[in-house]
Amino acid sequence: MNQNITATLGAKRSLLPLLLFIILFLGTGLYLQSQGVAYAFYQLPGHVAIIPALILAVWLHKAPLQQSIDVMIKGAGNSNIITMCIIYLLAGAFASVAAATGGVDAAVNAGLSLVPAPWLLPGLFVIAALISTAMGTSMGTIGALAPVATGLSNQADMAPALVAGVLLSGAMFGDNLSIISDTTIAATRTQGAKMSDKFRENIKIALPAALLTLLLYIVLASDGVVITTENINWSAVLPYAAILLLAVLGLNVFVVLLLGIVLAALQGAFLGDYMLANLGKDIASGFASMQEIFILAMLVSALSEFIKQQGGLSWIASKIQHAANGLKLSGNKAQQLAISALVFISNLCIANNTVAIVLTGDVAKTLAQQHQISPRRSASLLDIFACISQGLVPYGAQALLLGASFGISPWQVVTQSYYCLILLVVAMFTILLRKSTAA
Repeated sequence: MNQNITATLGAKRSLLPLLLFIILFLGTGLYLQSQGVAYAFYQLPGHVAIIPALILAVWLHKAPLQQSIDVMIKGAGNSNIITMCIIYLLAGAFASVAAATGGVDAAVNAGLSLVPAPWLLPGLFVIAALISTAMGTSMGTIGALAPVATGLSNQADMAPALVAGVLLSGAMFGDNLSIISDTTIAATRTQGAKMSDKFRENIKIALPAALLTLLLYIVLASDGVVITTENINWSAVLPYAAILLLAVLGLNVFVVLLLGIVLAALQGAFLGDYMLANLGKDIASGFASMQEIFILAMLVSALSEFIKQQGGLSWIASKIQHAANGLKLSGNKAQQLAISALVFISNLCIANNTVAIVLTGDVAKTLAQQHQISPRRSASLLDIFACISQGLVPYGAQALLLGASFGISPWQVVTQSYYCLILLVVAMFTILLRKSTAA
């Protein structure tokens, strides 16, 4: 009995470093926001905020220092995490090379050229969704489209919050669905799922939600001004289309991203004015853009290893399972809801969907294995609910950037995030109504 009590206390105590990380990251952001600091939740970067938590974890481990360091290195060097980090680097390199060769501008202009003037809202949603799916980043999509959308909303005399909400909705669609998104990478690696399988599982929920959102924007659309675009370089869009197609077909993600980099560079060199001599510098720039998430993923995994070895993750899993059992739902639906709630709440605390997935990945995988939830389904649930949460927090990077771009409150932005709200409803109904087998 005493051993069980001691083990339980040790498991609970192992969660204190994680709690410290959340308090430092979230608490600093809330305080700075109250002081009117711009991008308050990003003044203390996550990979810095986690250092005191790691120090506390080492102290609580109650072992010789070298043993504690070995635990930390084991966690940081987890094969899934290292694989994920290499994919991050390649995804960053592709995004950088594609941008340097005019791919982003070409994709934006190509989308805008296809939008009928009266359909500005649904058109912007589709453009943002396609670009974010191709680029794999909601922030990159918002950064590319916000200046264009701001001007269009002013010319068309449309509510800035509504247009900002359209961009946020489309951007989060791609952030969730894209095979080169860091959330997809994190979800599939932590759950042991193939990206192509996760994509097919994910799209069953994301596409109906997107179509419902599109219908809503068609209803809300009104006559607008004629949209003017620059000349379109259709060839620059091809690398984006190629990697999406190859990934969906099941080609290894390393090969997909390497081919994407090569295609983007060759397209820019032979069909544009890109200098191949700049390729190395652009790849290095892409690597550098992934530095924060690369380091943070490794340090979060190191922290998780301490929690795992001391029973913290097992204790969390048992509590979630107990709560799920109380729902009295058939099959493993309650456990699917538990996984969804876990990552959703974690992201509310951290305001970073990738980190939320990495933090909760082990617990989600344990629940999935114990209750015959397939890896592709657990990966899909993690990604969907992390992105829903990210699209609804006013202190998330996306809402903050859109608020600053449109000169409105981030809260106004997230209240118009209709896709995330619709996705939440569709995902919940899907869990409750579909078969709960492992297939």
